[in-house]
Amino acid sequence: MQKIILVAETGSDIPADLARREGIYLVPMHVTMGEKTLDDGAFPSDEICAHYDRTGELPKTSGSTPEDFTKIFTQIRAEHPQAEILHLAYSASTTMSYQSAKVAAKGMEGIVSLDTKHVSAGQAAIVTTLAAFLREHPETTLDQAVQKAQELCRRARMCFVPDDLEYLRAGGRISNVVYYLGGRLLHLHPQVEVLEGNLVATKKYRGKLSKVVVELIQDYTRENNLDRACLWLLYTTGLPQEIQRLAEDTARACGFAEIRWLKAQGVITTHGGPSAIAVAGFAQG
Repeated sequence: MQKIILVAETGSDIPADLARREGIYLVPMHVTMGEKTLDDGAFPSDEICAHYDRTGELPKTSGSTPEDFTKIFTQIRAEHPQAEILHLAYSASTTMSYQSAKVAAKGMEGIVSLDTKHVSAGQAAIVTTLAAFLREHPETTLDQAVQKAQELCRRARMCFVPDDLEYLRAGGRISNVVYYLGGRLLHLHPQVEVLEGNLVATKKYRGKLSKVVVELIQDYTRENNLDRACLWLLYTTGLPQEIQRLAEDTARACGFAEIRWLKAQGVITTHGGPSAIAVAGFAQG
């Protein structure tokens, strides 16, 4: 029986301690602030907002390089010589990481990369759920693990609501967000969904964030018929604790048995800005 090792990028926002417990290897993505490029997750995400406030320049993000993957793949081979590797990639529509992994794996046996078509909490939900499945079913083959991952990718749902639209505008990652610009005075908050790997503003909420968070969780749960076993909630730096408590209370009122909180690291903070909140789960059936 060969052990299957899961690999994901730091843009999944899986906490390092959780990754260690689950045996998940994280490959760094990168954030550039001024002349300095840092590994995502290697610095407090608060620095993203501080840099933007200080300079007016939004940091730039970049995906994992082939060298990043080569380093991790080599480490796994040294620590687990007989293991097979399944890389559950950050959406290939948004970054080069998936292609970098394919380049790094050339000439190496027993490595599969799968485009999850998700980012951040959506990717984290897929990776950690599969890790739990493999722990419970150690007899699973690599082909079976890929099939299970594909099923999770199809069922995964994620959206987020930013509090500050300026980061979306400056980042330019959401093609139709221009429709919502200027909405800050009207307290407009776009709901940004991950659809086929792309970030798309699909609807808008109006009002204070405390009101929007309740409506978002209720609507997204109902519209996507989310499995009530678990809901992933992600926040960026600056989100008030009272709104976090309100989000958790709303999720429990919707019937979720387990709620898992994640804090966004550098990549997602750069695109979502401060005080954003994301919701992720699995559609039933």
